[in-house]
Amino acid sequence: MPEIKATANKIARRLSDAGHVTYFAGGCVRDLLLGKEPKDYDIATSATPDEVIALFPKADPIGAHFGVILVREKGLPFEIATFRHDGSYHDGRHPDSVTFSTPEEDAKRRDFTVNGLFQKPETDEIIDFVHGQDDLNTHTLRAIGDPQERFQEDALRLMRAIRFAITLGFKIEQKTWNAVCDTALLLEKISMERIRDEFSQILLSPNRARGFDLLTESGLMRYIVPEIYDLIGCEQPPQWHPEGDVYTHTRIMLDMLDDQPTLELALGVLLHDIGKPPTFTYDEADDRIRFNGHDRVGAEMAEKILRTLKYSNKTVESACAMVSNHMNFMNVQHMRTAKVKRFMSRPTFEDEMELHRVDCASSNGFTENYDFLRGKQKEFAAEPLIPEPLITGKDLIDLGMKPGPEFKAILTAIQTEQLEGKINSREEAMAYVKTQK
Repeated sequence: MPEIKATANKIARRLSDAGHVTYFAGGCVRDLLLGKEPKDYDIATSATPDEVIALFPKADPIGAHFGVILVREKGLPFEIATFRHDGSYHDGRHPDSVTFSTPEEDAKRRDFTVNGLFQKPETDEIIDFVHGQDDLNTHTLRAIGDPQERFQEDALRLMRAIRFAITLGFKIEQKTWNAVCDTALLLEKISMERIRDEFSQILLSPNRARGFDLLTESGLMRYIVPEIYDLIGCEQPPQWHPEGDVYTHTRIMLDMLDDQPTLELALGVLLHDIGKPPTFTYDEADDRIRFNGHDRVGAEMAEKILRTLKYSNKTVESACAMVSNHMNFMNVQHMRTAKVKRFMSRPTFEDEMELHRVDCASSNGFTENYDFLRGKQKEFAAEPLIPEPLITGKDLIDLGMKPGPEFKAILTAIQTEQLEGKINSREEAMAYVKTQK
């Protein structure tokens, strides 16, 4: 038995031995019934928060107001929640009050039927007040009770509906789906940080393309990245993009990514062509569509979008670098060796290579530039792409030069010659400087 379940059983047994009804609850029960190993175990009990703390004196009353106590055993966190009934929700996120109640009432306040299941730890018996097992068997995601009420109580459930649908591979029951679409505007009540976290999980799912579609079709995307709607119907040159409009192209790229991309790569793919709609022009002379400067415009738009979503500076900078640079791949075979090495030495290079791969594979199928750079990686593998500098600013001062802006230009020029293999020693570098004085 995995340590986490053994520890969860130990905690549950202590509660049960003290006379409290105690069940495993929610996602861990769902995952066990689906044959998956739960990442954590939530425990629901008739014990009040004070009674839980009496049994676990070192517990953290993180949400005691809502009946939730955090217990750590063997370094593992376990949330213990008292069976409860929620009062009104006025902020669209949290109940104004809670009343401790019965397991049945507790199940009915939860979001989706497949998350409303309980299990007796000592016997593994399933306690199902919401017909969650039926929906598990048919792979259906259904809100408990009235779906509109569930989403009005907590609008983050709108995002969770999409996430659960794609991570579990379930279809969304029609009334539940209709309610997602009808109440999408409630997402405005949710903080960007919480929206961002759910959005990131959707983008990192292997089924991210379906999530992309569901977010867009439901209207939720209007409160996340509204610029996505401008991609729909934005035509592209058919000779380069036979797959269709920019939305279709972006969707195919998301689908073609490996199962575990970095978050920065997933965001880079999502936004790489976000600048196409505002730069769309039709060149009558050449009878073709153009998007001049869409990489630069797209990088500016991407930064604004990602800052609004409260992503970290590192994530914003990396994703925007991919958007800004994705068109440069068409020039790599014409670059000098030094420029190729600098291009390949950037921290986002591997993610950019994957973006370029799926960009081409989803449209024109060209692999020449990708293959060229992979070949250069093998060619340059014997030594660092950017070696240690042969001389420094101190050496220039020793030659009698005064520090100033020209120092950077001189040192960069020497590095370029070094990368090209034309200067290979400190002595040659110093001799080069003397010819430039």
